[in-house]
Amino acid sequence: MPFSRRGRGGTAQAGPRIGLLGGSFNPAHGGHRRISLFALRALGLDEVWWLVSPGNPLKPKKGMAPLHARYTSAVEQARRAPIRVTAIERELGTRYTVDTITALQRRYPKRDFVWLMGSDNLMTFHRWKAWRRIAWTLPIAVIARPGYEMATVASPAAAMLRRFRMDAARFANRGEWSAPILVTLRFDPDARSATAIRAGDPDWASRYGDALLRDRVTHRPIPDVGSDAEPGGT
Repeated sequence: MPFSRRGRGGTAQAGPRIGLLGGSFNPAHGGHRRISLFALRALGLDEVWWLVSPGNPLKPKKGMAPLHARYTSAVEQARRAPIRVTAIERELGTRYTVDTITALQRRYPKRDFVWLMGSDNLMTFHRWKAWRRIAWTLPIAVIARPGYEMATVASPAAAMLRRFRMDAARFANRGEWSAPILVTLRFDPDARSATAIRAGDPDWASRYGDALLRDRVTHRPIPDVGSDAEPGGT
């Protein structure tokens, strides 16, 4: 059945509204910030959490910077904004998005989460582990990206979610969230990308030291656990 958090006696109980944006942030850049702030305003969110993929030291992946550098770059980009940077997946021990979402909802039952993704991720969403369960667990907001409009419309996940589409303004004004919900956000595209940054500055990660980091959600120390990550949290 659709997910809907209610208070005692069946009364709708709205808590802080949190957008979840997952990825490698290799490195984080202004495009991540701009997308997050746009989604925050359009959806009436209180905060956006950036879920920085912790990685797996047993599976080195070429071109993926250590967690320490990626996390620090995200903290820099999130300054003076209602964005919290977290590597909580390392603490939770989750590898897949569906497991991360379940763990977050259990740990923070008084918060309402919405998953944020680019339209390129919606194109392949049907390949994610238990993607239908994700869709029936929390609302999904898709941020349109250039070049993926037709592919998104044709994707199996978009076909399934099409009947659950909701206008952003209506979504922002709802007192209660009940998934599945698909909200499409459209705004001027941002040409910045982590791939282009790495190509122009392949040694970017070396500029970050090894100072102790604390998670902006859990407030616990973050050890550097390796360099492999699985962007997109499939």
